Amino acid sequence: MLRFASSPTCDMHIGNLRIALLNYIISKQRGEDLIIRIEDTDKEKNIEGKDQEILDTLGLFNIESSQTIYQSESVRFHTAMALQLIHEKKAFSCFCSDNWLDKKREEAKQENKEYRYDDACRNLPAELVIDNMSPFTIRITRPDNAIAIKDHIKGDVSFGTNDVDSFIIMNHDKRPTYDFSCAVDDMLSNISIVIRDEKHMSNTPKQDHIRALLAYDKKIEYAHLPRILNGDTISVKSLLEEGFLPEAISNYLISIGNKTPKEIFTLNEAQDWFLLENMSKSPTPFNIDVLRHINKEHLKLLDTKELSRYVGFADEEIGSLARIYLEEASTTKELKAKISQIFAPRDIPEEFSSQAQTIVNIIKKAPFFENYTDFKNHIIKESQLTEKDFSIVFRILLTNTQDGPEMGALYNCLKNYIGEIIK
Repeated sequence: MLRFASSPTCDMHIGNLRIALLNYIISKQRGEDLIIRIEDTDKEKNIEGKDQEILDTLGLFNIESSQTIYQSESVRFHTAMALQLIHEKKAFSCFCSDNWLDKKREEAKQENKEYRYDDACRNLPAELVIDNMSPFTIRITRPDNAIAIKDHIKGDVSFGTNDVDSFIIMNHDKRPTYDFSCAVDDMLSNISIVIRDEKHMSNTPKQDHIRALLAYDKKIEYAHLPRILNGDTISVKSLLEEGFLPEAISNYLISIGNKTPKEIFTLNEAQDWFLLENMSKSPTPFNIDVLRHINKEHLKLLDTKELSRYVGFADEEIGSLARIYLEEASTTKELKAKISQIFAPRDIPEEFSSQAQTIVNIIKKAPFFENYTDFKNHIIKESQLTEKDFSIVFRILLTNTQDGPEMGALYNCLKNYIGEIIK
């Protein structure tokens, strides 16, 4: 079993989406289910509707899952297991106030030492614990030995006992901490491998230690992905709104910091060759120009009718027109702007207004011409314009601009729309 865990506290960013994509690929390669875990225990930060937005985004990228789990529904299990650890003396109540702990942290800072909890409350007599009415947290006992982790990207990693410390597993309000709820949930779901951002590397030994104290003997594998530089500032929603295809975004995110057999591929194709071990160990910058290139290539792969839908039509001729403009555009938003301009009201420069009206009057009376050369020759003959003057004015009439792709190719796509465009 694999899992993709996301909090409903903000828009999904591309770093999170990459994690979801790679979890999906590995689940398919291993023949294991993928679950979606909505980590919604921080009620104050949750944004209404963000959970469904996460699920909708994953669906848009064809990331299938076997079930969706809300972490808040498992709090009773977190509490029960915290009590089990207390009973087995593997955890203890801590009455140290926040002010006291802040003071200890400041002292450690002044001495240029890394702060570690000093286990002040670990061995309190039972009567002092029972009679103490002060707010308390629950801390887990620190490990006796180093913790070794198998990581498919970072290699074998070992953490000393001081890397783990006697950390808090239940807050003052008796809400489980991130590490505790995450460790228990991974245990309950029988997760085989955790694929996540490298920022969680420090959480890994803590979560491994929690499961060990709960006598869970399955060793979970890990893959900590190097960051996409600035990736947490780029939302998936913003890229979609700019006209990047889900297929292209997936292609790019799987490619980042990775060795791929080809530049352009689909999510299904990546399942045949993707290896976590081929991922770079170093952070990789986000490159919008590379994404634009990949997006353009994916747009070229669409059939003409499907391409036309992205610019507001369902017409193969408009799809062919959009394909021509792919030489100048790389997103559906840019394509739509170019096609929309063609069907927008004309703003004819004063210097061309007379010739433009002449051409419009001739076109209204002209027969249908299949071939652009025949059409052009007819208009030139009837208008007495030079070919140069005709070409400039007709381009403005046809495309609403004074430059652009070759006119013959444009005419072939727009000849059935001449009456609608040129009024």
